[in-house]
Amino acid sequence: MPDGLTGGAALTVTTTQVPDPGDLLHQLPSPAASAWIHDGDGLVAWGDAARLTLPAGVDRFAAGEKWLAELFEAADVTDNVAVPGTGPVAFGSFTFDPASDGSVLIVPRVILGRRAGTAWRTTITAGAAQPDSRPARWVSSSALRWSDGSLTAPEWENAVAAAVARITAGELRKVVLARDLRVQSSGAIDSRVLLARLAARFPGCYTFACAGLVGATPELLIRREGSQVSSLVLAGTMARGGSEAEDAALAAALLSSAKNAEEHRYSVDSVRQLLTPLCSELTVDESPHLLQMADYQHLATAVSGVLGRDASALALASSLHPTAAICGTPTDAALELIRELEGMDRGRYSGPVGWVDARGNGEWGIALRCGEIDGRAARLFAGNGIVAGSEPAEELAETETKFRPMRTALEG
Repeated sequence: MPDGLTGGAALTVTTTQVPDPGDLLHQLPSPAASAWIHDGDGLVAWGDAARLTLPAGVDRFAAGEKWLAELFEAADVTDNVAVPGTGPVAFGSFTFDPASDGSVLIVPRVILGRRAGTAWRTTITAGAAQPDSRPARWVSSSALRWSDGSLTAPEWENAVAAAVARITAGELRKVVLARDLRVQSSGAIDSRVLLARLAARFPGCYTFACAGLVGATPELLIRREGSQVSSLVLAGTMARGGSEAEDAALAAALLSSAKNAEEHRYSVDSVRQLLTPLCSELTVDESPHLLQMADYQHLATAVSGVLGRDASALALASSLHPTAAICGTPTDAALELIRELEGMDRGRYSGPVGWVDARGNGEWGIALRCGEIDGRAARLFAGNGIVAGSEPAEELAETETKFRPMRTALEG
């Protein structure tokens, strides 16, 4: 495994309660940040006390869990706040496909958190303490130049048509196909600017950053707080309308759409089947509700339960990934078709992203509405669930809607 404990010494961790710091994102001293923000609360962090980057060919979740368990067990921890997200915390972002390189876990040097009116600061050192980062000026993106990703729009429509043909032939019931879009900026892209814009526009989403992957996902894969677990399953998407009447008509169309209902049902069934063996109690909403964001709306189903055995939030995310919402069903057939038709490596797009603490509490989302930031370049992603009733042109239009949050964040 390429990366490990910085400095080769056990971690020293101190969490203390602090006055409310205000906007958490505005406390970040540099673009190299980790973040998980929802409705203004959450965690932001910077610096590396320890980092693990995982190659293809290993069980990335099991290896990460083992590394963190050893690291956290050896740590000297002082935590007088003792709520989820205090003490030692790791941020993580995992690849969608086990055959892909680049899954990462980061134990930051400094973490600021806020939850239900309580704010705290955690410092983590390995060996000798390191100086604080000097705050760097926020920089808005300069002139942007957009270009096709791995497939052009017509090529991606052909891939959708091919997937529909395979579904119609009975090879599988659903597959999720993604596409990418590339952008080059004349100046460095500051992740903090993107995070602030995303959090302001989509406060109900989970705005995240981890090792250059930045986005605002509406989909909570799993939350664990003690023995309580919850998930929010999304599948089936429609754009918002330009007027109240148009918006209401689009919402009604989404709720009555047989195609979207079928796509959503597969996703809910997937999560139910994966969580049932892990829980002593499990409650799944009988019918989906409408989750409306600034630019789009989803069919959403809430799932909650009580763990029947001890499992960390990261272990639960591993058990759930990949759901039908971002892969398809049956899973193996869908994954093989994705590899055949997408023409790209998704990297960490649509993989689990989030955080876990030493007590096993944490929150993991699915890395959607996101982009990989690398200096002056960014690669954005969007994907759709394809079923027998999918129309390629409609699916292409839906991906453009899903690109919009990151495009708007970059363009200002």
